[in-house]
Amino acid sequence: MSTPDKSIDPRLLASAEAEFNKNGFIKAELKTICENAGITTGALYKRYKGKEELFCAVVDGIVSELNDFVENRSDIDFSALSNAEIIASWTMTYESFIPMFRLLYDNRITFVLLIDKAAGTRYENFNHDFVTKLSYAYEKFYDEAKKRGLAKADVTRQEFHVLISSYWTCVCEPFIHKMSWKKIEEHCRVMCRFFNWRDVILLKGEDDV
Repeated sequence: MSTPDKSIDPRLLASAEAEFNKNGFIKAELKTICENAGITTGALYKRYKGKEELFCAVVDGIVSELNDFVENRSDIDFSALSNAEIIASWTMTYESFIPMFRLLYDNRITFVLLIDKAAGTRYENFNHDFVTKLSYAYEKFYDEAKKRGLAKADVTRQEFHVLISSYWTCVCEPFIHKMSWKKIEEHCRVMCRFFNWRDVILLKGEDDV
């Protein structure tokens, strides 16, 4: 009984990543992917049903990381949080935000594939869907702040979606434009100054609690 050649898998995924990065999903060629990986198309089809499934295999890792990120911020036991902690959660700081940029920078190729080159795949609406999930997480924190009398502004769901869309665009653009890590660090500082969520919802200060 022959032993499967497991060395094919990383070669295939690396070749697919390079081809998708160069041409996007729609224009990428399976023949080129196989040739650059040194495998036959038959070997590819033993592992994946087609080009879309292969693309999804390349980006699934960063998709999982991002979904975990937003789910951890949606599944919150607010009864365990003090008013001061609720207030602090609305302050974007470099220290709390830079880990997100570090994660995306370490996975920058697959991240750009996901947000900019996934047209024609089941991830082509990822940005919109992710913004919707992120908006929901922000709304939960807003509703809690409002319930406790900490937030004075009335912010609609539609308005949150617009603001989070802008926020997510600011996260994505440095990677689409291939910024260096040094420039991304500075971009993170600018974003923390620009997105003053406390003013958006007219949040009370800690001294007012």
